[in-house]
Parts: sequence; C-alpha cells; structure tokens
Amino acid sequence: MTATVADAPAAPAPSVLIPPKKFGPSIALGVIALLSLVIFGLGTASGASTTFVVARSTDFVHLPTYTAPSRLAAILLSLVGLGLAGWAAYRANQHRKVGIWLPVVYGMAIMGALLTWAGAGRDATSIQITGLLTSSLFLAVPLVFGALAGTLCERSGIINIAIEGQLLAGAFLAALVASMVGNAYVGLIAAPIAGALVGLLLAIFATKYWVNQIVVGVVLNMLVVGLTSFFFSTVMTENGDLNQALGMAKLPIPLLSSIPVLGPVLFNQNLLVYILYVTVAVLQVMLFKSRWGLRVRAVGEHPKAADTVGINVNRTRVRNTVLGGAIAGLGGAFFTVASGLAFGKEMTSGKGYIALAAMILGRWSPRGALAAALLFGFADALRAQLGAIGSPIPSQFLAMFPYIATIFAVAGLVGHARPPAAEGIPYKK
Repeated sequence: MTATVADAPAAPAPSVLIPPKKFGPSIALGVIALLSLVIFGLGTASGASTTFVVARSTDFVHLPTYTAPSRLAAILLSLVGLGLAGWAAYRANQHRKVGIWLPVVYGMAIMGALLTWAGAGRDATSIQITGLLTSSLFLAVPLVFGALAGTLCERSGIINIAIEGQLLAGAFLAALVASMVGNAYVGLIAAPIAGALVGLLLAIFATKYWVNQIVVGVVLNMLVVGLTSFFFSTVMTENGDLNQALGMAKLPIPLLSSIPVLGPVLFNQNLLVYILYVTVAVLQVMLFKSRWGLRVRAVGEHPKAADTVGINVNRTRVRNTVLGGAIAGLGGAFFTVASGLAFGKEMTSGKGYIALAAMILGRWSPRGALAAALLFGFADALRAQLGAIGSPIPSQFLAMFPYIATIFAVAGLVGHARPPAAEGIPYKK
C-alpha cells in the first residue's frame, strides 16, 4: 500500500531555548541589605535619634524638620531593601526584568539607613537633605560633560580615553583666559577650545595614522598633565594675576528656585549647570531622533555599510571627536571658574576615568550618562556630608566612596552592556 503524506511521521517541534535564570544581581542586593540591617540597624544604639532638615525657610512651602528614632528607622529601611532584593529574585525566577524604579528605591532605602546610622545621637548636627542633593548635582557636572564626550566619540567608533586630559585642559585654559580678561564667563567660552584641540589630536592619530586609540588617549592624558604642570609652575606661579580665583554667581530662576527641595537643587545653580541641562536634552534628541544621529550611530555600528550609502566615515568620526572634546573641555571649567577656584596641578583627580564609567553605566546614551554621573556625584557628596557630621567611618574610607561606587556600579549593575560594534576599529578603505 502506498504511503501518503498524512501517514508520514510529524517532524519534531523545535525546542525552545530558555535563557538561564540570573540571580546574581538580586543576591548582591540581598547581601548589601542584610549588611545594612546588621550594621546600620542593629548596630545603632537604642534610644538615639537622627534629625533630617528637608527644606529651607525661604521656600514656598515650609517643610518641618524631622527627627526619627535611629535604630527603628535604620531597621525598617534595611528591611525595605531586603524586600526589594526578594522581589528582584522573584522577577528573575520568572525571566522578567525589574523596572528602573527598583534600583532607585533600593538605593534610597540603603542610603537612608546609612545616613540614619551616621547621624544617630548627634544632637548638635543634622542631615541636610537639600544640601546633599544640591552638592550631588554640582559635583556630577564634570562627570556628565565627560560622559557626554565619551558617548559622542564612541557612538561614532572612536574610543576616547583622553577625557581626563580634555577636562584638565579646559580647566587650565578657562582659568588662564578668565584671569587675563578678568571675567569668569570668558573663561567658560575658552574652555571648550582646549578640549577640542585635544580631541583633534586624538581624531588625527585614530583616523589618519590608525594608531591604537586607547594608547593615544593615555598618551594625550600624560601630555596634558605635563604641559599644564609646566605652565602652572613657570607662568602662573611667577605671575599670580594669571591664575585668579574667579567664580560665576548663582542664577536663581524666579519662583522655581523657591520650590521645596527641588528648587534649590535644580533652579538655583550657575550658568554651567543650566548649560548642562540643555546639552543633555539636545544630544539625547539629536543622537536618537535625527538624521545626523542615525548617521553617527551607523558609522559606529557598521562603517562599511555607512560608507556604501555615501556617509564619509572618517570625517564623521573626526567631527564627533572634536565636538566631544569641546564638551569635555567645557566640563573642565567646573574645576576653576564654575567653582571659584584657581588652577592647580592635576586638579581633575581622575574624574575623566569616572566619566568613562558613567558613560558605560549609562549605556552610551546622554540620558543614561546623566543618571550614572548623578550616582557618582551623590557618592562624592555623601562623603562630604558624612565627614561634616563627624561620622564614625574613617576618613580614608570616606575618600574611597566615589571610587567604590564606580567599581560596584560598573561591575554589578551594567550587565551585558554592548558597546558600538565598530568601536576602536580604524576604518580603512
């Protein structure tokens, strides 16, 4: 009897590949929350209290000062962290992601437990919430500009390790020009020029001579450190008028600056911070909502395909690298004219490398870079706040706070972040 198609055995259904469950992040969150419970909660003396000052007397709405029982508050906040860690594990078991709200709320809970423990029993001092948030934003300014510079460069395929040098060059030229003219705002205009020159050197070596971009970036950092140190020792030291401590005044926005908490944090800043707001918004839109941004991302992902449709790959990379250098140089003005300080040797103190970490943590987007830089700025502001209230944490560990936050954030929170595919690869026609 002849076999028919209907009699043929059915083909086995293709097996569905189920990705492995990832409990690593939730376990890390649980361990940190458990340590917080033991150290900050159970380790706080019974009967002690912590005072939190939320707002200022000049705000539209006067918010009262809060005094909380330290031990109970630290325990409850730590338990909130444990609960969120359990929720993250539950979502991981279901192969589902957690929302961005979870790490934000978790971080607030653990930081709240830390501040409660640090301020316990200190009747003469209080935790200044508004001051802490204001300092966090201000200290994040150079990190945001540096991370934006790295994002622009790496989206087009150029690895920008020279952010540290661009920040330092911008700080130097801003102080020099501002001192010569006697106006801090002129120094703010000069700072991007210094950063753009460093970016131009990086672009030439990367696109024309095909030199390893990481090596070039490190060399440029050393070059800028050497040049600025030389001119500081020979020119600025011998002539103090060329290194004056000129600063920019705060520009409070009427009405908005009087909003409790958010007003002084966001709307009572100097001009550089307001430029930061505009820069982040413009770059976010331009990179992901414009034809220019599509071309830049195409050059960074698949330069040969971009060249095929008529995009000049190397010219795009040069322009982006110079623009990124100018933005980083503008961030360098934070260290001098925006902070009212004179220039000092190597005063950027590795902020360019932290900006690189913020760029990676922000997944190569301006919006993400802003959020990541604010995290590192908060760690730096927290160090200052804990030192001011006389925290029992040794000063050496307080100084390590921003760098520890950088390591944990990049190692534990980035996940499998994928950089642009053609990053660091010279385009040779």
